[in-house]
Amino acid sequence: MTNAQCIEKYENYLVNDKKASDNTLSSYLRDIRQLRDYLESHTDESFETASPDELSEYTAWMKTQGKSVPTISRSIASIKNFYKFLLSLGIVEENPAVGLVPEKAAQKLPQILTGKEVELLLEQPECTDLKGYRDRAMLELLYATGIRVSELIALNVSDINISAGIIRCRGHEKERIIPLYPAAIRALAEYVEFIRPQMIASSDEPSLFVNVSGERMSRQGFWKIIKTYQAKAKIDKTITPHTLRHSFAAHLLENGADLRSIQEMLGHADISSTQVYSQLVKKQLKDVYNKAHPRA
Repeated sequence: MTNAQCIEKYENYLVNDKKASDNTLSSYLRDIRQLRDYLESHTDESFETASPDELSEYTAWMKTQGKSVPTISRSIASIKNFYKFLLSLGIVEENPAVGLVPEKAAQKLPQILTGKEVELLLEQPECTDLKGYRDRAMLELLYATGIRVSELIALNVSDINISAGIIRCRGHEKERIIPLYPAAIRALAEYVEFIRPQMIASSDEPSLFVNVSGERMSRQGFWKIIKTYQAKAKIDKTITPHTLRHSFAAHLLENGADLRSIQEMLGHADISSTQVYSQLVKKQLKDVYNKAHPRA
C-alpha cells in the first residue's frame, strides 16, 4: 500500500470512527505527512517498511532542525497512534514506533515573590472604601493559604471559621483545612463583619467574596485586581494569582516546613508536584551564594 493510501485510510478513520476535532485531525495529519516527506527524501523506505531505527533517526533529525522538545514529543505521539492503526489493519506486521520515547522537557521553575515583594503587594489595597477592604482580605487570604484562585472565589461564608483561624477548602481531590496567620484573620474578620454586608446584592448570597454587583467574584475579576496592585506596587515581575500560591509554598519551605505538610495545604495529590519547591529554594540559595561569595 502506498504512503498516500495509508494517509487516506488514516484520515477516514480519524474523521468517521474517532470523530476527531478539526484541530486534532490537522495536527495528526501534519505530523504523519512530515514523516512521509522525511522517509521519501532521506530513505528508500515507506510507512510499511520503515524500521524502528529509521523512526528513531527521524526524531533525532527533527532535533537538528531546531524542533522543540514539545513539538517532537507531540510528533512521536502522532506516529505511535498512526502505527497502531496500521497494525490493526494488518498493513504492518510489527509496530516500529513502539520504542520511540519522547525526551522530557526541562521543568520550568515557577516564579515567586520575595518576602519584601509580598509585603509590598499586600500593602497596596487602601482601606478607604469597600473594595479596598475586600481586596486586602482576598490578597491576605490567598498568601496565607496558598489556595488556587478557583478555590478562593468558590469559598462561601460557611467555609470560614474566624474564631478558630481556619478555612475549609474544597479542592480537586478532597476537602482540606488550612490555618490562617493573624493578619489574614484580622483582614477577613473586618471584611466579613463590616464590609461584605454592604456589598452583597441579596441577604442569602453564600459567596464569601463578591464583586461590585454583589455577586460571586469571577476569575477574571480577581485577575484584574492582581494586575492593578502589581502596577501600583511597581513590582517588576509577572504576577498572577498562582504567583502567590507558589510564593506561599516556597516561603514555608524556606522557613522549615516539611514537604508533606505543604503538600496537604496545597492539595497536591502527588508529592512530586510539591517537590518542585525544593528545587526552587535550592536554586535561590545557589544564586545568593554566587552573588555574595567573594570567590564565587
